[in-house]
Amino acid sequence: MWGFQGVRATLILDAESLFPILETDSFLKVDAFPSGFLIISSNVSHPHPSPLSIIFRMWWPLAGSWLLMGIELLLVAATVSRLANPEIHLAAYGGVVFPLSLLIEAPIIMILVASTALCKDWPAYRLMRNFILTLGGGLTLLHLVLAFTPLYGVVVQTLLGAPESIWEPARMGLQMMTPWTLSIAVRRFFQGIVIRAGRTRLVGLGTLIRLGVSGSVLLGGLAMASIPGVIVATGALSAGVLVEAGFMWWCVRPVVWDLQKTSVAEHPLTLQRLCTFYWPLALTPLITLATLSIGSAAISRMPRALESLAVWPVLGGLTFMFRSVGIAVQEVVVTFSDRPHYFRPLQQFVWLISLSASATLLLIAATPLSTIWFESIAALSPALTALAGKALWIAVVLPALSPWESYFQGELVYRGATTYVTQAVSLYLLGSSSLLILGMVYGQVAGIYVGVAATLAGISIQMWWLWRHSHNIRGRLPLFA
Repeated sequence: MWGFQGVRATLILDAESLFPILETDSFLKVDAFPSGFLIISSNVSHPHPSPLSIIFRMWWPLAGSWLLMGIELLLVAATVSRLANPEIHLAAYGGVVFPLSLLIEAPIIMILVASTALCKDWPAYRLMRNFILTLGGGLTLLHLVLAFTPLYGVVVQTLLGAPESIWEPARMGLQMMTPWTLSIAVRRFFQGIVIRAGRTRLVGLGTLIRLGVSGSVLLGGLAMASIPGVIVATGALSAGVLVEAGFMWWCVRPVVWDLQKTSVAEHPLTLQRLCTFYWPLALTPLITLATLSIGSAAISRMPRALESLAVWPVLGGLTFMFRSVGIAVQEVVVTFSDRPHYFRPLQQFVWLISLSASATLLLIAATPLSTIWFESIAALSPALTALAGKALWIAVVLPALSPWESYFQGELVYRGATTYVTQAVSLYLLGSSSLLILGMVYGQVAGIYVGVAATLAGISIQMWWLWRHSHNIRGRLPLFA
């Protein structure tokens, strides 16, 4: 919420997605599988649509998927705001349940990038599938231990220092989120495979189905009005992601069938190679999302703690919706990094969405649209609306940074330099935590303002480090050439 392979000489595409790419790019040799999947290799020039057009066609289904997830977060916050005791349940959801659930699932978030880059043949698919199920199952067990044992009190009451009024609602919400981690692992693994196959529209369709399911649960909770808001919110999220995982499993079957017929790579993927590639990536969201829990703990110790924790998920959902269009850039960069003539169009594209996203959020912050959004749509009280409106001014730069963060990170992932990605996110943690500590020590500024400013400071430092090393290693061959 606050903070998200390249094809070298061969692309595997389904017939549905083949023709738009053939119209725009350059290929010579075509071999077909009986099921309709094609291997296209070797480059030849075609004078049709521009690289920017090709990039857009690859990007928009992925961006649409992230955007729909942002809308889901907004709908959750708006629903909880309309049920009983909204401040308590918003604080429980945004200050405890969601940050802890994201922290537990963090090691599997980058599975999408890994499966896009590495699932080139049947042995690689089987190795990654077993790896994902083992990792996702272990993290789900950790979630169960936290939600259903006395460990919950140690983490939430002692470490996070959450207000006493949200202890029990947060526990119930965390228990409802038990299916979350394994479902996320499965659906991101399958999403990476269909992205590699060129079927990016299925990713957006899956998220649309997820939004329909979670929206239905939210509407049911509003109609009944007797179920605690945090239960409605977490039930909607869990149901949505379970259905999405099932849909992606259904969609990936033809792709997996053809992977079985693909010739094995000259240098097969091994568990050691997979770990070398993946563990630095796994640490990236783990460190990033740890700052959510650190931020919640810090805000709980600053002025206006309960109000700030209540505003946190609402403001986070709004900014995430605009940042989401930049998060999708990473997979696009990984895909096109082996084509030198795409270097400048990719940068032009990133500039376009970077400036557009922040300009739109600035328009909301500078006009009555912010009041309409927070008070009428998100159903915050006038006092919380005023708090959120002022914090939004600090957050307007965030959507401009996200596309560049994804761009530089995508370049490093393509070249196998994932260690620099981990280093960058460690600097993010250091920078944001330093500002949070200053806010607690000073003790005169509302926690929501310090939290947003800390996020901005951390991302700025992270992006600088990514830019520096991406620039230095540009031209290095990818890890699994």
